Amino acid sequence: MTLSKTPPVLDELDLQILAVLGERADITNKALSAQLGLAESTCAHRVRSLRTRGIIRDTRIRLDEAALGYPLQAMIKVRLANHTGAKVTALFDALVAIPRVLQVFHVAGVDDFLVHVAVQDAAALRDIVLEHITVHPVVRGTETQLVFELRDGRGLLG
Repeated sequence: MTLSKTPPVLDELDLQILAVLGERADITNKALSAQLGLAESTCAHRVRSLRTRGIIRDTRIRLDEAALGYPLQAMIKVRLANHTGAKVTALFDALVAIPRVLQVFHVAGVDDFLVHVAVQDAAALRDIVLEHITVHPVVRGTETQLVFELRDGRGLLG
């Protein structure tokens, strides 16, 4: 994710469309236009414009990790020994490529990365840390925290 320097211009209709899509990304254009009281062509044009401008980045499904055999989630804090741009970028690329990694955050503070994973058991979690993270010479240390429960926030427009 890159940070935009100037926020895009959004009108009230754009915000209404985004609010509905934020709640239900799989809504059909017909249902979206009916809910907002718009012509289907207007609605389709607006959604296409939001995608073209990069405001809607993608549409994803959310999986139930436990139902797929990965009931254990954790956040792995990663601290670096040095912070050269190339090494940070290389590690970031390596972290997102690890199997069972859900998200990777490059953060400020004591830790440099937070790696959100879903795995089948504690042994698989250990293997991610030992075989995929601490093997990088730039990594100074890790700390793993188990996730007991995860809930979504209200989001940007909630």
